Formats: sequence, C-alpha cells, structure tokens
Amino acid sequence: MKNPLFLASGILGVTRASLEDVADHEAAGLITKSLSLEPRKGHETPILAETPAGFLNAVGYANPGIEEGLKEFSGWKRKEMLVISIVGKDETEFAALAKKVQQAIDAKALRCHALEAVLSCPHTPGYGLMAGQQTPEKAAKITKTIRDALSIPFIVKISPAVPGEVEVAKAIEKAGADAIDIGNTTGPGMVIDIEQRAPVLGFGMGGLSGPALRPLTVRCIYDIYQSISIPIMGTGGVTYGKDALELMMAGASVLGVGTAVYYRGKDVFAKIASETEQWLKDHSHKNLKEIVGLAHKA
Repeated sequence: MKNPLFLASGILGVTRASLEDVADHEAAGLITKSLSLEPRKGHETPILAETPAGFLNAVGYANPGIEEGLKEFSGWKRKEMLVISIVGKDETEFAALAKKVQQAIDAKALRCHALEAVLSCPHTPGYGLMAGQQTPEKAAKITKTIRDALSIPFIVKISPAVPGEVEVAKAIEKAGADAIDIGNTTGPGMVIDIEQRAPVLGFGMGGLSGPALRPLTVRCIYDIYQSISIPIMGTGGVTYGKDALELMMAGASVLGVGTAVYYRGKDVFAKIASETEQWLKDHSHKNLKEIVGLAHKA
C-alpha cells in the first residue's frame, strides 16, 4: 500500500465511481457502504447532526442490498485495496452474506481484497450493539461462520463504546478473523433543536464520530494491541497526520478515515500521508512500520 489510509465504510462509499474518485485522492484502501441481505431504506432524515467535536449520524444502514451492491462494486481493476463491508442481524445472515461475496469472487464477477463484517453500529435496531453482537460469544460465533464461508481475508469491526473490547478481540482472533477494526461511532448520543424543542435526527439518536472519538479509539487500540497478534485497523478521529501517528503508536497498522473528509475534503488522504511522512523524516524514522506499537516500548 502507498500509505496506511483507508476510506471508512459509509463515507462516499455508495458507488464504485465514488470509491474510484476517493482513490484518485490518495486513499490506499476503500471500504464500501455496508451491505445487508435485503435492501434497506434506513432511518428517516435528517441523518446527520454536527456537534462541537464531530458529528452524530443515524443512517440506519441504507443500502441497495448485497445482490445489487456486488453488481455495483464489480469490475474493480485499480491497485488500491477494495474491501466489501457487510452487516447482518445474526450469524446466519453473516454466513449468507459471506457466501454471496465468495460466490461472486469464484465466478470472477468481483475482485476485492478483503471483507469487513460490522458488529458495532450503536443506533440501528436488530444490528450491531442493538442486537448484542459485541459479546465474546456472539462475536466469535459470527466470525466463525464467516471464516467457514470465505477464502479471502476478513476484518471484524467492533466498537469502542462497549466495555470488554479486549476479550471480544481475543475471541474474534481465535475464531479466525484476519484483522480487527476498532472502532465505529460511539454512543448513541442526541442533539436537541431548542427552537423546535425536539431531537435533530430523524431517529432521535445517533453515533458520534470525529475528533471527540479519538481518545477512546487510542485507548482501545492500545489495550487490544497487547492481547492479540492479528493486525489492527484504527478508525475514529483521524484528521491530521499527528492523529494517524498517535493511533499507530498505540498499535494500529492501518487507519480508517471518515469524518475528516468533511473537515479537510477528499484531499485529506494526501494531506495526512504527507504530514506523517514529514514527521518520520524530521524524527529520523525510515518507515511507518517503526511507529506501530511504539508507545508500548517507551
């Protein structure tokens, strides 16, 4: 990879054209919008609310469903990594989704580098945290069903919002995952319009993303890094090069970037990569591999 930066799922990842556009702005990996078995309308608008240190979002997994989604993302020929994101209500749905991805790969209708299974949404009934998916037992069961159905590497995305994330990560590793993505939005939280005297979001509450999330993400990465041997993707609050370095020193090998696209535009990937490279040069480091986990050696 030309840099450690992935476009996080749910941000500009609805079409292949949008992913290709982000790749043109120096993202080294692209994670698609999360796909469910059936099409989903998602939550009612508004689905975004700005806060002083980030955003609340309650999209509700709006997506065209796995069949149409795989058609949309087929034909990927770029060198940048394509990761298909999936979301299910239980291990049966996750297994079915993984099988559909594998079938598309086997039929040469899809070229992707990895799959991401999301267990961590805090604001969609029946999915993620609202379905109790982030316990060691449930997470391991879902991970094993995916491993049994899939030949390509896969990542399991967990939340920084639930205590016991280290045990969850260990269970996921033991069940066969190739990497952990920590994390997702946290919460849920709420913003109230004081003139309307009502919550701003259509669903009422939503997950918090952006700079406010970074300290939670750093701490979770730091704790998990000491307990597992598979790679960690850090997603949450990366806006500048110094943020990227902080997550990597905690133990992340690669990074997901989402809300920062709003703050710094699609060029944020090139900007963060340049800022980290300059820091390495200024501090006499040869490459980013020297930085991963460095805070554990201090």
